Amino acid sequence: MEIIIIELTGLRFFGRHGLYKEEQKIGGEFEINLCISYAAPQTVIHSIDQTINYATVHTLLKKEMGTPTALLETFVMQVSDVLKEHFPIIQKIEVAVKKVHPPMVQFTGNVTVRYIKEF
Repeated sequence: MEIIIIELTGLRFFGRHGLYKEEQKIGGEFEINLCISYAAPQTVIHSIDQTINYATVHTLLKKEMGTPTALLETFVMQVSDVLKEHFPIIQKIEVAVKKVHPPMVQFTGNVTVRYIKEF
C-alpha cells in the first residue's frame, strides 16, 4: 500500500484553552504539529481536489483554536474529527498541541498533548 503524508509543523496560534479561568481570560500561545496520511491514488495527483489542501487544514485549525476548551485532550480529539469530516480520505491523524508557557509556578519547559487516531 502506498500512502501520502502531509505534515504541518510549528504552527503558532493564540488561544484561550485551559482549565483555569485565568488561562481562559488571558489566553496563551500554542503550537500545533499535525501529520495526516491517506492512501495514495492509483494515478499521479494533478489537482488539489485529489489531495488534502493544507491551506484548508490551516484554516480549520485556526477556527478550532478560536473555540476555547478546558482540556487540550478535548481539543486534539475534536480537531481530528473536524479534519476527518472535511477530508474523508484521511486514514490516520497525528496531532500534537503544545502549551508554550503553561501557567505553573517554577515550571520550565512546556506541555504537549499528542493524539493519534486511525480511521
